[in-house]
This record gives sequence, structure tokens and C-alpha cells, in this order.
Amino acid sequence: MLEEFWFVLVAVLWVGFFVLEGFDFGVAALLPVVGRNNETDRRAVLGTIGPVWDANEVWLLTAGGAMFAAFPEWYASMFSGMYLALFLVLFSLIIRGVSLEYRGKATTAAGRAWCDRGITIGGALPALLFGVACTNMVRGLEMTPDHEVTSGLLDLLNPYGLLGGVTTALLCTLHGAVFLTLKTRGEIRDRARRITRVLIPPALAALAGLAVWTVAIRGGIAVAAVGAMALFALGFAALAWFNERDGWAFTGTAGAIALLVTSWFVALYPNVLPALGTPENSLTISNAASGHYTLTIMTWVAVLFTPVVLGYQAWSYWVFRRRLVGSDEAG
Repeated sequence: MLEEFWFVLVAVLWVGFFVLEGFDFGVAALLPVVGRNNETDRRAVLGTIGPVWDANEVWLLTAGGAMFAAFPEWYASMFSGMYLALFLVLFSLIIRGVSLEYRGKATTAAGRAWCDRGITIGGALPALLFGVACTNMVRGLEMTPDHEVTSGLLDLLNPYGLLGGVTTALLCTLHGAVFLTLKTRGEIRDRARRITRVLIPPALAALAGLAVWTVAIRGGIAVAAVGAMALFALGFAALAWFNERDGWAFTGTAGAIALLVTSWFVALYPNVLPALGTPENSLTISNAASGHYTLTIMTWVAVLFTPVVLGYQAWSYWVFRRRLVGSDEAG
């Protein structure tokens, strides 16, 4: 039972990361479009994620740490097999963090422009690469009987993996655009709404294609049901956007991303990393898990401290809940 519990908890942590960090990625990627060349507008755009982006990124550290502690074989095989791709993700996250922190300290327009480029790249690239990595995890990697991954970087750039990357990039960008409509007023909100209108059709098409392809690869009624629910949630978000119900639209995009990530873990179970072409070499929740004592200690720690962390993050969102304005309303 502990192995299943931690598999579910790891899934929940990745869902939390994609939902919360997803709109961070989207806002960062949209900075040049929504912020234009107006410094006041760009500050307002970045102000929507400024108080929360670093806390959202903690979900990635927690998810990775939980994988390492609860399923060390899974962590080792996945991160070694996707080393270059995940190194690019780490590099882009570092660039984004440094750019966000130092932008306010830049004393010249050129310095701020370089920080803006770092923020944009650090938002767009991880949203794409995480999708490529996660869908390849569902598809499976070539592994030896001792679970050594032999797939290389180019093997990850298969059609299914690329579709996964495009889908997560579109969903995160759409999620960020909807978040901006929720958190801003005036011209910035209008720009975000126009971008949302452009992004909804390709996001729906990409999500539908990925859901169907995932069912074709892994099958199962549960996978199909969760994928259908993700499409329904995105459709609900589109309807709420049309009626200018910003909160419900954001709930819909968050639900679509959460259900997409959930479908990946449903497709994986009882594996954690399928072996492509040689199913007998696959890592399962049983042969990848830590010992019973380790999982027991981790469970008590999670039960005690997770509510505290969730409560603090919910409080921070409540404190910084007000809408921000751009140059057209600043005066």
C-alpha cells in the first residue's frame, strides 16, 4: 500500500507543479507580447507572478525529491536517460530565476532587455521540454534488463514526444494568458484576452490529438476517460472565457492541465517507466521502490508537513490577490 500511496503522491506533486508553474511559464513566455515595449506594462505583467513564482517552483523540487526518495530506480533511470533534455530545462529555469531577480536591479534599458529575453526563454523552453520528457516517459524508453536507459536525446524527438511538448507549451501559454486576464485590468487584460482567443483552438486540437494517441499507445478505459475529462475542462474554460468569467476560465485551464498530467500517470500504472520494445525490462512501482522502513518514515513526514506548506501557499495567494494595472490606468 505504501508503494501505491507514494506513486499517487508523486503524481499529485507533478500535477501541482504543472498547474501552478504552468501559468508562470505562460506569463513569462507572453511577456514580449502582452507587455509590448512599455516598461510600466511589463512591470505589471511580471508583478502578477512576482510574489508566487519561486514558491510554485518548489513543487518541482518536491516532486523530484519524492521520486528520488520513494522510487530511486525510477529517478536514476529517468534522469540519466533524459539527461541532456533535463539539463536544458535546468539551464532555462536558472536563466529565468536570475532574470526575474535581477531585472529590478538593472539600471539601463539594455540590461532590462536582456533580462526580458531570459524570462521569455525561461518560460517557453521548460513548458516545451517537460512535455517532451513526460510523454516519452509514457511511451517508454529503451532499457537493458538492469534498467539502464539506452535511449539518447534524438530518440526523445519522436512524433509522440514532440506532440506532447507542443501540447504542454500551448496549454501553459494559454493558462498564463487566462491568468493575466484574471490578475490585470485595462489594456493588458484586453491583450491577454485576444491572445487567449488565438490559443484556444490549437490547444484544443493538440490536447485531443495527444489524448487519442496516448490511448492508442497505452489503452485502457481509465486513460480514455481522464483524457476526455481534460478536453471537457478545456472546453469549459473556453466557454467561461467567452462569457468573461475569468475565475472559471482559469479553473478550466488548470483542470485541463491537471487531468492531462493525471492521464499520464494512469497510463503508466503499474509501471513507473516502461521499457520500449521489451516490456519485461520495465520499471514498476514494486521493483523501483525504496524499502518499507524508508517509505514509512517518509509517509509520516508528508502527513505532518504537507498541510502546513499548502496552507502557507494558499495564504500567499490570498494576500496577493488584487488585480494589477498597466500604463493606461496607472495615472
